[in-house]
Amino acid sequence: MVEKNKSCSVKKTSIGGQALMEGIMMRGPELTAMAVRNTEGEIVLEEFPTESKKRAKFFKLPIVRGVFNYIDSMVQGTKCLMRSAEISGLEEAEEELRKEKEAKKAAKKNKANADLQQNEEQSVNQAVSEETEVKEDKKQSSFFMGALMTFSVILGIGFSIALFVIIPSFLYSLVSRFIPFLKPENLAVQSLIKSIFEGVLKIVILVAYMSIISLMKDIKRTFMYHGAEHKAIFCYESGKELTVENVRMQKRFHPRCGTSFLILMLLIGIFISFFIDPLFLAIFGFLPITIVRVLIKLLLLPFIVGIGYEFIKIAGRYDNLFTRIISAPGVWLQHITTKEPDDQMIECAILALEKVIPENGSDNW
Repeated sequence: MVEKNKSCSVKKTSIGGQALMEGIMMRGPELTAMAVRNTEGEIVLEEFPTESKKRAKFFKLPIVRGVFNYIDSMVQGTKCLMRSAEISGLEEAEEELRKEKEAKKAAKKNKANADLQQNEEQSVNQAVSEETEVKEDKKQSSFFMGALMTFSVILGIGFSIALFVIIPSFLYSLVSRFIPFLKPENLAVQSLIKSIFEGVLKIVILVAYMSIISLMKDIKRTFMYHGAEHKAIFCYESGKELTVENVRMQKRFHPRCGTSFLILMLLIGIFISFFIDPLFLAIFGFLPITIVRVLIKLLLLPFIVGIGYEFIKIAGRYDNLFTRIISAPGVWLQHITTKEPDDQMIECAILALEKVIPENGSDNW
């Protein structure tokens, strides 16, 4: 079985990736590349500089770097996801719209040429008007794409906060009214039960959400590309040649994965939440109301993200008992978020990865 094959790592790389619509994005220290199959089955390869390398030293400090890398990943990932949607199918509809526009403009020009005999000045004004219209269309399109990308990032962050911070806290507040056991008189015990209730609920929500969306055809294919991304990186780390055959043999569960990062942040958040009520109780003499507790958690989110990032870096760099323990929940969840890829998906992963491997070895950990 493929999963039993353990990659013998000869190096650790900082290169990471993301599954896209019918493709894969790989992010190296110098370059970021995406390989996406278009409607004809051809691989479209695009590359651009990795923005994070330009940051000042302060933004590369432990904990701090995790917050800004997470924001970068969200922005860059959303941008690549939208671009992959264009290349893999939506671009065709966009092309049809463009042709329709060109046909309308051609009809306008023909009409203008016919009217030229009657009024040359009117024809010149028409041409200027058309040029202005084209420029305005491009400007509006650029603004729309930027606004859509920003909205998508904000919506994603807002959805995550609502799902994993706000809803569990308010559900506990609601359910504890009808189940006295969940809200004992002893405030210390009440705090412990509350943290356990919210923590378990967060994990259940995450696993249920991932399981449900994995049943969707398009998401299942994206999860297959996710598996191809992990296998390609494992192959590169093992020192083997990046061929379809070699990549296919690798594991699809990688400790330095976005899925692992997500569940690790949840677990860190659960652990930190154990101390919110006791500290609040020690300082003010009473437990915080639900809305205050939610606000405290929101304020702690950057700190949780920063710690989670450092743990993921450690898990990706070392292989020992501690890293296997902190990687275990994420690896387990990857049974849902990664699927076995086909050879065409592996080809995309190889092309994107080869493009971002630096010649100077700056990706070595």
